[in-house]
Amino acid sequence: MRPQDPTTSLLRRVETGGRSFRLKVETSSQAADYAKYEELRNEIWGFPQDNLPGTRGMMCENYLHEGSSLFIAAYAQDERGRLVEDKEHLAGFSYGFVGLRDKSIAFKSLDNLWFYSQYTGVKESFRSFGLGLRIKEFQRDILRDVWGVFTVTCTYDPLTGVNAYRNIHHFGMQVMDYRPATYGEYGGQLNRPDIPSDRFFMLWDLRAQERRPAYPDDVLSRPDHYVLSMGRQTVGGRSGPVEVEVVQSSAPAAIGQAEIRLVPIPEDFYRMLKETDVEAESVRRIPLEWRLRTREAFGALLAQGYRVVDFRKAGRGSSSNVYIMQKSS
Repeated sequence: MRPQDPTTSLLRRVETGGRSFRLKVETSSQAADYAKYEELRNEIWGFPQDNLPGTRGMMCENYLHEGSSLFIAAYAQDERGRLVEDKEHLAGFSYGFVGLRDKSIAFKSLDNLWFYSQYTGVKESFRSFGLGLRIKEFQRDILRDVWGVFTVTCTYDPLTGVNAYRNIHHFGMQVMDYRPATYGEYGGQLNRPDIPSDRFFMLWDLRAQERRPAYPDDVLSRPDHYVLSMGRQTVGGRSGPVEVEVVQSSAPAAIGQAEIRLVPIPEDFYRMLKETDVEAESVRRIPLEWRLRTREAFGALLAQGYRVVDFRKAGRGSSSNVYIMQKSS
C-alpha cells in the first residue's frame, strides 16, 4: 500500500456517546500551539515531573516539520453545537513517535520501524463518551494509511480495566512482556508512588484482523479456571465507607493444569488507588496486594506458555474484570 500525501486525511469528525468531536493531526508551525498538550497531560495525570518536551521541542519533532512524532488533538463541540478548536474545548490528545524494533538493523529496513504510542488521554469530563477509542482509531489510520507504519507499541497498567478492554478486546493488541516497576515511583492522579508501576508491553499489528479465540461460553463462570480468588470488603476510604475488591488467595502452582486460565482484576483500579490512599496500613495495602498477586500470576502464566487472548468487562458473564489466558499449542 502506498502512503498517501502527508497533508491529506488529517481531520476527522466523529459522533460518539451522543457528542460530536473533531480529531485533528497537529500541523502548527508555532511553538506556542504545543503548550496545550503539556497542560492537558498534567491535568489528566497530575504529575508535573513527568513532563513532555518543551513547546519548541514538540514543534520540531512533529512529523510535519523536522521530526517523527505524531500529535492528535480531540476538540469537543460547544454549547451551540459548533466544533471549536481552542484550549477550552480540547477534550483529549495522543502523542507518540517512531522508533526502532531491532537496534542491530537500525534504519536499514522500513519494516524495522515501529511507533511508540506514549500518551493517550481524555479530560475527566469527557471519559464517558468512548473518545479514547476514537482517538486510537484515528491514530491507527494515520499511521497505516499516511505514514506507512504498521506496528505500534505501548505500555499500560495491567490492573486498569478500561485500558485492557480497549487494547486487548477492542483492538486485539498482543501482550509481549510483563515489566515490573517499569517507571519506578510514579505518582500523580492515576498512580501512587507506593504501588510499583508494573506495565504490560504491548504490540499492535495494524495489518492484522482482530480475532477472538474460541473458548467455551461458560468459561468465565468456572471457579477452577481462576488463578486468583477475590472478595469484597467495606473500608474507610478517602470519601468515607467504600466497598473495594480484595485478593483472598492465589494458586500459581496449579496454573499449568488447564488450557484456559483467568486472572481477575479490580473493576476500577484508579478509584481504588484514590480511595485507599489513607493512613490505615491495612487499607493502603489493598492495591499493593493486587499488584503483587497479579504480578506473580502473570509471570507464572507467561513463563508456562500462556498468552493473553481476550479481556472481558465485569457484568458480561463475570462478576469481575477478567483476563482470559490460553496455553499456546
